[in-house]
Amino acid sequence: MPELTSLTVLLAQEIKDLFNAENQLAKALPKLAKAATDPTLKDAFKTHLEETKVHSQRLEEVAKLLEISPKGKVCKAMKGLIEEGQETIGEEGDPLLKDLALITAAQKVEHYEISGYGSVRALAETLGLTEVVELLQATLDEEGATDQILTNIAEVLLPDALAAETE
Repeated sequence: MPELTSLTVLLAQEIKDLFNAENQLAKALPKLAKAATDPTLKDAFKTHLEETKVHSQRLEEVAKLLEISPKGKVCKAMKGLIEEGQETIGEEGDPLLKDLALITAAQKVEHYEISGYGSVRALAETLGLTEVVELLQATLDEEGATDQILTNIAEVLLPDALAAETE
């Protein structure tokens, strides 16, 4: 790992981290979709898989603009978040509660990505890298939208889960 000697080096490291995170997520999302029982949730996971592929492509574009390789770093945080998601996939119980647990696991991932993209966008903005900022902002907007979609699905499922508990 290179020594942190400049904002540019920090930006490069964080781009590599996000690139690896997106690639890990692309492998995990089909498993989340398969585990979900609610059709809207399944669709949300499938849609986000397609967006995640675009996010990786954007990071490749950012790396090209920065004249770096996007590869070479393992995102340990994403690895841990995905492991938690795998545990949720393996849980037994009420399908509605499992869907809510999957949403929780997925939102943890989204919040991690939102913080990562927000930070690198701020670095790129500080460095005056307008084109990089625009690419990162597009992904940041999509991550935020996905988080909101997951919240909306949870808000639809929660009353049914509560009603089932009071029966």
